[in-house]
Amino acid sequence: MAAIHFLVFVALTVLSLSLLLPVAGANSEGDALYALRRSLSDPDKVLQSWDPNLVNPCTWFHVTCNQDNRVTRVDLGNSNLSGHLVPELGKLEHLQYLELYKNKIQGSIPVELGNLKSLISLDLYNNNISGRIPPSLGNLKSLVFLRLNDNQLNGPIPKSLASISTLKVVDVSNNNLCGPIPTTGSFEHIPLNNFENNPRLEGPELQGLASYDTNCS
Repeated sequence: MAAIHFLVFVALTVLSLSLLLPVAGANSEGDALYALRRSLSDPDKVLQSWDPNLVNPCTWFHVTCNQDNRVTRVDLGNSNLSGHLVPELGKLEHLQYLELYKNKIQGSIPVELGNLKSLISLDLYNNNISGRIPPSLGNLKSLVFLRLNDNQLNGPIPKSLASISTLKVVDVSNNNLCGPIPTTGSFEHIPLNNFENNPRLEGPELQGLASYDTNCS
């Protein structure tokens, strides 16, 4: 009888752990998103449903999850948000779409966004984002859409982005970027007007010739 009770205890323990593991992952994602909420000013209360006391963030408005309750989309475009992005966003390892366009977000793009290996679309256009484009974004090997236009970004366009074979759309127009425009890899077919209105950009990179001495910083 004791052996049966022990086996039942073991079975219940294993079942409990199997149920808790996805919740733990979802909770860590909820913590990451709540860190974003705390960093943003939200006058229209679009983030009002983002309650950190819920089991996971999958019931929050503007958040989409997969069948395993892992966050795959954050849709906050044109939401009158201001503030800054947070490094905790890099913990959303199943995130495919990060849509934060047409807000008033300031500060820099966190290097940690380069950890989002499932990301397909990064839309940060029409904000007030400054600083450099992190070379770590070159780690996003599933990325298809990268739209950073109409911000205040400076520095060079990272060459690491050209190594993303899936990348189809890049728009960095209307910033203050400098240096040459990459022309290899995924950048071969990006139209030049997606780089316009960056007064310090030096034009397409000339392969096989001496590199530009741009003093780009």
